[in-house]
Amino acid sequence: MSIYDKIFRPKTYTLPNGKSVEQKASRTPIVVIVVLAMLILSIKITGFDMAVLVKRINQFFVILGEMFPPKIEYLSQVWGPLFDTIKMSLLGSVIGSLAAVPFAMLASTNVIPNKAVVAVVRLFLGIVRTLPTLVSALIATYIFGLGTLAGTTAIAIFSFAYIGKLTYEEIETVDMGAFEAMEAMGATKTRAFISAIIPQVLPMYLSNCLFNFEGNVRYAAILGYVGAGGIGLILNEKIGWKEYSSVGMILVALFVTVFIIESISRAARKKLV
Repeated sequence: MSIYDKIFRPKTYTLPNGKSVEQKASRTPIVVIVVLAMLILSIKITGFDMAVLVKRINQFFVILGEMFPPKIEYLSQVWGPLFDTIKMSLLGSVIGSLAAVPFAMLASTNVIPNKAVVAVVRLFLGIVRTLPTLVSALIATYIFGLGTLAGTTAIAIFSFAYIGKLTYEEIETVDMGAFEAMEAMGATKTRAFISAIIPQVLPMYLSNCLFNFEGNVRYAAILGYVGAGGIGLILNEKIGWKEYSSVGMILVALFVTVFIIESISRAARKKLV
């Protein structure tokens, strides 16, 4: 029997009772071959060179070594931009999450029977979700100017699309009995949605909002690269000037802040779910 037959042809087994059972051929070899082919193609397109990576990887640790010990004296200049980052992350997360609720309702097939409306809203959420946050922040800086308003807008746009998708998927899993009963009694669809569905999805919605917020604090750190305010501004400045000890202080402050926020958020999510 050839290797091809062993791998790709289905196998037949005879059971003790005399019946024959055919085992379908595994698709794993085909998947492995396709993945390897795509990997080779990606290496050729991107120009990836392992030799260069091995040769230059030590420079990463050289720069990392220059960041520590961090410059403690620079901490006083970190607080302001750090609080700006937290504020625009919180405000953007709240605005985006609240704006996502009506769109999540319109995107739910069990609430809105009109397939055209559902398809349009889902397409809109998908388009917004694929827009990179850095691009949103760059566009916002052209509209609102440099500063935290642009960063807040970019975070709100991302939160809107992210929470919107998670929420409509959660809505589609709820028990519709109470919703249908309220509609039968004459309540509007919006009123039935608020009274019958929101209480069911609220714990998971709040949990997703907290998770989104803690992620936005990390994402907001890089928005300063396009002038959207926050700690990213001074981070970009110090990296440009190669003041790595100050960069180390910025990263330590950001790490501690994110750790505290994640710890509080994790404890809150456990009580919600």
